[in-house]
Amino acid sequence: MSTPARTSERGPWRIEWFSTLDSTNRYVLDAAREGAPDGLVVVADEQTAGRGRLGRTWEAPPGSSLLVSVLLRRSGDPARTGEPGRIVMAAGLALVAAVGDVVGVEAGLKWPNDLVVDDRKLAGLLAEAEGDALAVGAGCNVNWEKFPEELAQTATACSVEAGHLIDRDALLDAFLDRFAGTLATGDALVDRYRERLATLGRSVRVEYMRDADLVGTAVGVTDDGALVVRDDHGTDHTVVAADVHHLR
Repeated sequence: MSTPARTSERGPWRIEWFSTLDSTNRYVLDAAREGAPDGLVVVADEQTAGRGRLGRTWEAPPGSSLLVSVLLRRSGDPARTGEPGRIVMAAGLALVAAVGDVVGVEAGLKWPNDLVVDDRKLAGLLAEAEGDALAVGAGCNVNWEKFPEELAQTATACSVEAGHLIDRDALLDAFLDRFAGTLATGDALVDRYRERLATLGRSVRVEYMRDADLVGTAVGVTDDGALVVRDDHGTDHTVVAADVHHLR
């Protein structure tokens, strides 16, 4: 495995920094197979094969984004068992709070795993499980000078919203501090997630990979993180995995 450029500890977390990795989530899962303990945090200045939902890639200029993955061991901890969706909720809430703390910007959550500011994507989250190991990855746009043309209308960055450069290490520290707290939230986690979910109450289009699209109003979130969408006939649909677009 690659050798980190530097390491440190912060509370329950052991942090390893790399200049370049193919994927922080991939590295964390490889480390888990070799016996890495709970609390490993991997950060990269650049990813050459970053992963998003549904097999998509995550691309960002070197040093422009916070690219981080956390290893959680789920065995023996009832709060971490079951679907990874609840852990993604906790990570999303932690990153929203960290952005507020460090950037001074109020971001919202977009189902299932994005942070948005005025419907522009600020960050994405991805959880991947293998055995009792769960890799929770986050990619947050921090200091971007300019977005590619295909992203200019749909993406934003911390620096864009704040009007000045942001310290990535400070944002990482705030995220990890908040994540430790949200993981311990217990039964209140889903209610807190619902409060910050910008998707609720919105008209949405749900794009399935194989089935016809669903258009309706997002009316709820189940305890395991599925989105409930009510169509124009008043029928509720439980959406477990799909792309969701906010409609204005």
